[in-house]
Amino acid sequence: MSVFIVVPGFFTDAETWAEPARRLTEALPGAEVRVVGLPGADATAGGVTLDAHIERVVDAVDAAGVPTERDVVLVGHDYGVFPAQGAADRRAERIARIVYIDSPIPADGTPALAAVPDQSLRASLFAQGAEHSAEAADGVPVPAPGQWQYWGSTRDLSDAALERLGAAAAPHPVATLTEPLKLSGAAAGIPTTGILCHYNGASIETVRMRIRFGDPMLAALVRPDVTFFELPTGHWPMLTHPDLLARTLIAAAAGEGERLDAPPADPETAARAAEAPGTFLLDVPPLPRERHGSLDLYLPEGGENATGLPLPAVLFIHGGPVPKGVEPTPRDWPALTGYARHAASLGVVGATVDHRLHDVTDYPVAAADLADAVQALRDDPRVDGDRIALWFLSGSGPLTAEWLDGPPSWLRCLVACYPIMAPMPNWGVPAGRFRPAEVVGEAGSLPVVVLRPELEQPVFADTVDRFLRAADDTEEAVVEVIGIPGARHGFEGLDHTEAARDAVRRAVAYVLDRLGAPGGA
Repeated sequence: MSVFIVVPGFFTDAETWAEPARRLTEALPGAEVRVVGLPGADATAGGVTLDAHIERVVDAVDAAGVPTERDVVLVGHDYGVFPAQGAADRRAERIARIVYIDSPIPADGTPALAAVPDQSLRASLFAQGAEHSAEAADGVPVPAPGQWQYWGSTRDLSDAALERLGAAAAPHPVATLTEPLKLSGAAAGIPTTGILCHYNGASIETVRMRIRFGDPMLAALVRPDVTFFELPTGHWPMLTHPDLLARTLIAAAAGEGERLDAPPADPETAARAAEAPGTFLLDVPPLPRERHGSLDLYLPEGGENATGLPLPAVLFIHGGPVPKGVEPTPRDWPALTGYARHAASLGVVGATVDHRLHDVTDYPVAAADLADAVQALRDDPRVDGDRIALWFLSGSGPLTAEWLDGPPSWLRCLVACYPIMAPMPNWGVPAGRFRPAEVVGEAGSLPVVVLRPELEQPVFADTVDRFLRAADDTEEAVVEVIGIPGARHGFEGLDHTEAARDAVRRAVAYVLDRLGAPGGA
């Protein structure tokens, strides 16, 4: 029978895992659960390293089960997956499966800092570790009661559970975070399972999207022995859903779960996904593009306004993060070229841009890229720089905050298409920027269109709900919501339905009307 060796994440220990461990052993007679925390009586001491923690997990593996059998299931939660993966590398012959709970994918040479969500804290901890300062030796302090959300979504955590979490927590040694994980590759073929916590920003569909983007870090996940589960909760399922987590761990050990190499179980969904892969949902003319650095322009047939006057323009901004090096780049994706050509066919300049949102840390860089692209578009003599619309898609939604916060007079309309209107909890984007709901009150009467697919991922839909509630509380806000029945995130390439086509036509007509262009609503 399997032995589950659990390596807790930041600040947590066996007490935090007591309830799911009890429920697991009750549901699976003969199973054993061992929780392996940080080594040493004083785990906050500067001498506690990642290697020391790995060795403690290795010792637990050696003492568990039958030495000649592959009967150990290693479970890591956030930071805990780094010592778990390190132990699997050293005892690969004993490990039946590795289970990642709401954690990054460890790679050789990567420090466990990758599991720290907050970007500013990550940079500070890296500096501490590099300097070997006295402060680093004290460990990362336990979050204050109102700060736990910066370490992962606290959704579903009751006040009592949050109090228990804080009471059982201990500072985390910095040296375990700054020491690079060293892997030989021995564990590369071990079956794995990812348990994703949806309301912390992780979902199976998001993983599928990143694989479609060509993320090389995720290529190994498309294997028949790699499975996934998705829990409808925040980052602390051992406290919010201990029974569900226990049952999920049992199912994971049995090799159950959703595989990324399998087609969708629903035949209708599979048929719709295969309907027209890689095409735009509207028929658009093959208008040529002009490439100007990172900016592409699509002009109406004939290349200019019949009156000789400059034309209004719509800039379409891709989402992400999109891994660096992906080819073709987003501005050449069918959705982007389709939108731009459709706009140009209606008599305005359609434009697309490649910005550098390669990681969730890149929003400041992407914002600067977008500002440069907008300026280049406005400076083109064929463009009326006083009549511009911006059309944001998906993960570019947080960038709308830069334009809602006191919009310029030349910005006539802003569109958010299946947007993510706030950084996900596990992105760790520092406070102060890229939160549209916090600045929509400064947007004045700027017309805003939100396209909402009915089948949006709940965690993304929540960000839109928060934005719309904030807009409703603003006296001047002008927000037009266009719902799309039966549509999903990225519907242009997935859902070629009349409802989706009608939604796009309505949104484009609304934009053209605000630009004072022919074909407006």
